[in-house]
Amino acid sequence: MTPTAAAAPRPIPRDPQADSSLALLADPYRFISSRCREHGSDVFETRLLLRPTLCLTGPEAARLFYDDERFARAGAAPEALRATLFGEGGVQGLDGERHRHRKALFLRLTAPEAVDALARTVRQAWRQAATRWPAGEPVTLYDAAREVFTRAVCSWAGVPLPEAEVRLRTRQLSLLFDGAGVLGLQHLRARRARRATDGWAQDLITAVRGQAGTAPQATALALIAHHRDADGELLPAAVASVELLNLLRPTVAVAVYAVLAAHALHQHPGQREALLAASPEDAPMALACFVHEVRRYYPFFPAVAARTRRAFRWNGYDFPAGRRVLLDLYGTNHDARAWQTPGAFRPERFRPERRAVERPGSERTGPPEQRPFSFVPQGGGEPARHHRCPGEGLAEQLMKQTLQFLLHELHYSLPPQDLSIDMSRLPALPRDRLVLVPQAAVLR
Repeated sequence: MTPTAAAAPRPIPRDPQADSSLALLADPYRFISSRCREHGSDVFETRLLLRPTLCLTGPEAARLFYDDERFARAGAAPEALRATLFGEGGVQGLDGERHRHRKALFLRLTAPEAVDALARTVRQAWRQAATRWPAGEPVTLYDAAREVFTRAVCSWAGVPLPEAEVRLRTRQLSLLFDGAGVLGLQHLRARRARRATDGWAQDLITAVRGQAGTAPQATALALIAHHRDADGELLPAAVASVELLNLLRPTVAVAVYAVLAAHALHQHPGQREALLAASPEDAPMALACFVHEVRRYYPFFPAVAARTRRAFRWNGYDFPAGRRVLLDLYGTNHDARAWQTPGAFRPERFRPERRAVERPGSERTGPPEQRPFSFVPQGGGEPARHHRCPGEGLAEQLMKQTLQFLLHELHYSLPPQDLSIDMSRLPALPRDRLVLVPQAAVLR
């Protein structure tokens, strides 16, 4: 009997453009999913910055992407992101045991008790900010949130922040994520901000290490300064400074989510009323589901990068070794194969007591931990094992504190403005950054 021949591989669809960099920049959140729909495939090949790149979308593609035997992160991120967003030598570019060991530091820094302490600091920072806002004068929430989170995370982390430096550090930390994925003058500013913040953070690390004979402090700054890598050696000061910024920068970047959460309150008034009317027993769950849906529904990171470790076949497609691969996060969070009515804002889809309707293609409802490869706003998989962001709990708590402040502690109105989301911007935001007019703060 003749053995059955292996099925021939299918050719990976190719984008017809010679280079798709400008198309990606023009529509960074929808580029991959729209091209995948055109090709009728969860994968296609294109060229980005003249480099062949495979683009993936969907939950099954996400499951593949987080297979550490097939994908690596070292050298995958474009140089423009390493020079601004990530820095050199940080945890994002590590693999295997080196990654797990370094990741353990961030899991410790973002443990629930540490996040609770930061949340208390943020709560107080919002209240203090409100005392500086003249009643009746407009406040741009994006600007306010970035300053609030800068003040709070520096205080919590043990990073000295003189009042005279607050605006400078807020602007510099913001540029690391607000100018990383763009071209032109803003990107040059982001590179300058990276050099300045690297120097600032390295001075902080050196100062902490120079405090010989003093009792060790349990601050985030001290833990990073004294962290020993998998080889038992202290991190080089330059690398430790990158990791300090990898804690400060993403915390300030939660300002994006804070604005988007406020946008959702305004755009979906029924949800606002439901949050205000929730019983004391149900309020925490209602708020958590609202925050999860904001993170699913709105754009944040458009994609993450890796490279193939070796050649392999997936779904009939041959993946070559050493190829850069982008996983579509926004499109996966809106994939109709995993989410019913993905274009609708429905926090109740995250309630654990809901059960999926038993029919093919029905949505599996429940909390995010049950959806590690379909709910991927900050990466997929498990934080302890994969390259999923360990700061998701931190982001959720800061969003909750902001929502509690807006719902219960600040009387405000929204003047006429453009609230449409600018999807060509990285990160995406309402075009007018959400302007509110405080009437009074109810301080407790």
